[in-house]
Amino acid sequence: MAIDATPPNSNVAVPSAASGTGNPGARSAGATKSGLADNFETFLSLLTTQLRNQNPLDPLNVNQFTQQLVQFAQVEQQLKGNSLLATLANGQKAVQSTQALAFVGATAVVDGSTTTLARGSAGWSLQTPKRVSAVVSITNPTGQTVYSEDRTLTAGANKFAWDGKGNDGRRWPDGVYKISVTAKERSDQNVPITTEVQGIVDSVDLTASPILVSIGGQSYTLDRIKRVVRPPTDRANGILRP
Repeated sequence: MAIDATPPNSNVAVPSAASGTGNPGARSAGATKSGLADNFETFLSLLTTQLRNQNPLDPLNVNQFTQQLVQFAQVEQQLKGNSLLATLANGQKAVQSTQALAFVGATAVVDGSTTTLARGSAGWSLQTPKRVSAVVSITNPTGQTVYSEDRTLTAGANKFAWDGKGNDGRRWPDGVYKISVTAKERSDQNVPITTEVQGIVDSVDLTASPILVSIGGQSYTLDRIKRVVRPPTDRANGILRP
């Protein structure tokens, strides 16, 4: 015969972690978390009182209460684990913030094809696995080709600098420009070219998730940074060269 775990003659209510009784609309998730985490001793006290005042002719099912106690303890441990994970996540974000701030003022390289022409200067790095003949084109935000040239690229990294002058001699205004490269080897087979943007990290957005750094007017996540280039120095006096 099944035994009813609720004593008919008891006036003491037992909170249930498994059943979730009560009006769910009357308490928020924060209140539920607070109750589970902070009222464990209250739960034990109510459980002890319930067992002490049970009807001797209709004893409680101790196994059910033990199981409920175990479930409550498991929930409490899960909440503590969640709190620890949140602490670790905040600590990790603090480390990332420190790393990001260290990049400010440094020259960084990221994968990308778009950069900003500033004071008549824009630069990219073109990576190719082999020596190729390439056509390099630069377009403005409207998609108009403002400059193009034929160039031979050697295997590895090839720096490409643009002074803002178009093929017709016109000087284009500062702004955002995009580079594209079409390359072929001697067998007339297309060769993929990786374009990289190199520029100074001028700002860091710590409010973004993930954290963003600004390079050449474009925003990138920290994992996009491939390398940091140290500017040349005058070894005689340690002064940065212009």
